[in-house]
Amino acid sequence: MQRAKPYDRDEALKAAQDLFWRKGYHATSLKDLEVALHMKPGSIYAAFQSKHALYLTCLERYFDETVNDLTARLEASNSVLEALAGFVRAFGKEHLASETPVRVCMLVKTALDATEDEPELRDRAQAYLLNMREAFEACFRKAQQAGELSTDHDPAQLAVNLQADITAIRIEAHQTGGSITTAWLANRKAQDVLALRQGPAH
Repeated sequence: MQRAKPYDRDEALKAAQDLFWRKGYHATSLKDLEVALHMKPGSIYAAFQSKHALYLTCLERYFDETVNDLTARLEASNSVLEALAGFVRAFGKEHLASETPVRVCMLVKTALDATEDEPELRDRAQAYLLNMREAFEACFRKAQQAGELSTDHDPAQLAVNLQADITAIRIEAHQTGGSITTAWLANRKAQDVLALRQGPAH
């Protein structure tokens, strides 16, 4: 008798993340997970303990992917603001490189959709969003240290504004499935980031 093929953890997490991101935590059933992961219920619980634990792992994976993308752009560029602009611009192009529909940020979706009986999901998503904002703030401070950004600017305020605009871009992409409007919004924000090095705040 042929033995079942061992599961690939990364592939399973990728499938689970996409499913949770698309349907949300509560709307995703164990049957949905069985089909998406090609695993039996017992195998799912043996590998990930519970649906709750699996969702938290997927949320962490999503956050790590976002941070790693930003870090890679920073390492590949001599300009912090250029790296940030490229990071933002990518949100307007991502639908062109994938057959997967563009969706609102998984962290934002989780923070908004989490019910009172799942406070850990909401708290974890909000913590990741705060960490992301702090990463943006660190980027702006680094740009100041490099002389790219005037010290008249407040890195914390710039980080809040950047995160809010990225969220707006992702919502637009979610509603339209990715469009020329989304690309225009992302490019416009990228230009705003680059324009910061042209002079002090007004």
